[in-house]
Amino acid sequence: MRLAAIKLDRTEAASVLTGAGFIPIGDINEKLGCNWPTDVQELIVSGKLEELASWHRAAGSRQLEALANYAMPEAVVEFAPLYRRPSKIWGIGLNYADHAKDLAESAPTLAPASFAKFDTTIIGHGEAIKIPLQSEKTTAEAELAIIFGKKCKNVEEKDWRIPLAGFTTIIDVTAEDILRANPRYLTRAKNFDTFLGFGPVLVTTDEIEDVAALNVATVLNGVVCARNTISNMTFPPSRLVSFHSNVATMLPGDLILTGTPRAVLINDGDIVECRIDGFETLMNPVIDLKVRSAA
Repeated sequence: MRLAAIKLDRTEAASVLTGAGFIPIGDINEKLGCNWPTDVQELIVSGKLEELASWHRAAGSRQLEALANYAMPEAVVEFAPLYRRPSKIWGIGLNYADHAKDLAESAPTLAPASFAKFDTTIIGHGEAIKIPLQSEKTTAEAELAIIFGKKCKNVEEKDWRIPLAGFTTIIDVTAEDILRANPRYLTRAKNFDTFLGFGPVLVTTDEIEDVAALNVATVLNGVVCARNTISNMTFPPSRLVSFHSNVATMLPGDLILTGTPRAVLINDGDIVECRIDGFETLMNPVIDLKVRSAA
């Protein structure tokens, strides 16, 4: 099953992707006599997402075909972020050896190079990344994100998929010049407003048979700047889930951003995309506040 949050009547409505387009869960509830939460984060936190996905697999997808008149094609949908208030967002630096080489740095081998991002960085598909006044060199990078669906602690690697709700596309942004000035500035460099594109679609775990086979691509203005396969990560998703759940209790809705094949320098007017096999593309345009303020 695939879910999005779409802007509808001044709300951000959880919606299911069907062959005809996105159907808001509010319409599903009304027409089929259901009572699912109509907010993506509430669906996850309440534990109802797993029930909804089971219903969708068993009979729901066929029942939704009868609601095609209520579906909105992707071309007319305005997306919100999947949700706005995860309790934790873990980022992972230099998780592909090739990316480390690009930056002339050694890839971590003993443990993932973790950092935290704030929820105020979050924007949705189609919303603008804003290069801040403080940065002259800002970069963006495409990544696969892991979304937790259950509270968990000390997860074993073999069980890594059990607590998950699904996966999505991410564009992580960094004020690279601030980070280069001193590596201890990492938290600041990663946490300017609009520095995390999130969505547009949550893909539940049952739809992804082999996560390791997925290709992740960072795309700038339609040109693929870097592509790599999840199997080439130094720390695969199974290790990331286990490692971070041993650090902190993971809660429903928490995110792990798994790392990028490569970051690209972004400038005013650019369009950045995250493309992952089998996922809807995430796209964010770029505004440089220095350019716009000088105009």
